Amino acid sequence: MKRQIHLLTLPQMPYFCFPESVGIYQNDPEHSVSRKAGAMNNFNIHYVAAGKGYVEIDNVIHELRSGEAVLYFPMHQQRYYSSEDDPWDVRWFHFYGSGLQHYLVDRGFNASLLWTVRQKDVFEQAHEALLQEAEEYRMLRPIQLSTLTYALISVFVEQASPLTGSKFTTSNSRILELLPVMQQEAVKPFRLEDWSEKLGVSSYYFCKLFRSVTEMTPVEFITRCRLQAAKQWLLERTETSVGRIAEEAGYPSVSYFNKRFMEHEGMTPTAYRQLYGVHKS
Repeated sequence: MKRQIHLLTLPQMPYFCFPESVGIYQNDPEHSVSRKAGAMNNFNIHYVAAGKGYVEIDNVIHELRSGEAVLYFPMHQQRYYSSEDDPWDVRWFHFYGSGLQHYLVDRGFNASLLWTVRQKDVFEQAHEALLQEAEEYRMLRPIQLSTLTYALISVFVEQASPLTGSKFTTSNSRILELLPVMQQEAVKPFRLEDWSEKLGVSSYYFCKLFRSVTEMTPVEFITRCRLQAAKQWLLERTETSVGRIAEEAGYPSVSYFNKRFMEHEGMTPTAYRQLYGVHKS
């Protein structure tokens, strides 16, 4: 099965990014692409949703499986193809924009062609949204196309790590399953040992796994969750004092809460309330 939409390239494109084409190839053992250097002036991400395929780089063949991707910059030589015995389901999009080169290089995405995406469903949902928009409206809603392209690029930037040959383990998946529970219980006292025991690993290895999946420590994640809850309560519970909200968000010390809030928001909780017309302190 193939779903693919090719869009007109805008010579004076007014947006940060725009898709040139987007599509899905499923169960196509004959899918094979070979482009000489300089042949394509677009960025190109091919992401494997299922099955497997191959990418050739400097005469070395690399296997790509589910959750892995190749990112080509403009003018790159390109050679990739599906496995014949286990054909890949590949989601792809080609995109362009005058500021993209600087944006991606700044974030280190010129350091590798091959990447692994930590949360597959997030990338696949963002890709599907762009594909459906292109299928239904073509070029009728260019702002939507640009917005959805930026969303998909942002997901890739957030979720992609250089592919080193290691695969996700069951423990990695279990970390992802724990995140909603950790978010829900973030305002409770945090004990690293309790969470590592849920995975049956040491606290040290839990932290290592957690960072590999989320690119932050467990404490950093808990801090984000607590501050997010506190921000919501500051505006919703207008008669509750900052000190009380700090305590309920897991911060017995209001001064420490103020410090952490300032680090993330650039203002105190009281100033944040005042910004939205709430004057309870």
